[in-house]
Amino acid sequence: MLREFRKMGGAIQEIIMKRIFGFVLVCIFLSIPALAASNSQTVTLPTAVQVGSTQLPAGDYKVTWTGTGDSAQVTLAKKGVQPVTVPAKVVEQKHDHTGVTTSSTGDKVILQVIFLNKVSLVL
Repeated sequence: MLREFRKMGGAIQEIIMKRIFGFVLVCIFLSIPALAASNSQTVTLPTAVQVGSTQLPAGDYKVTWTGTGDSAQVTLAKKGVQPVTVPAKVVEQKHDHTGVTTSSTGDKVILQVIFLNKVSLVL
């Protein structure tokens, strides 16, 4: 009788471990999109701007960045437009709205800073 009880206890432990493992996997898969989306936001470029050596037309762009501090990479992507990736500096700052700062050199408008909710991206 004691052997049957031990066998039954082992089976229950196995079931419990499988359920815990399954729960952990579900938690991991549910957290991946939340982590991936944390460094992404949309910004509107009101006019055509120069980013690096690329001219981008006005419109709404998805801005994603990797890295922190001075060693970040920023990508601006818009449907129908080739994505542009440039080096940038990430400065943690809270803003009430998104926006951009540009400068003009001759006939070119150059994108300088992108202001997002929690960061500024200095290009």
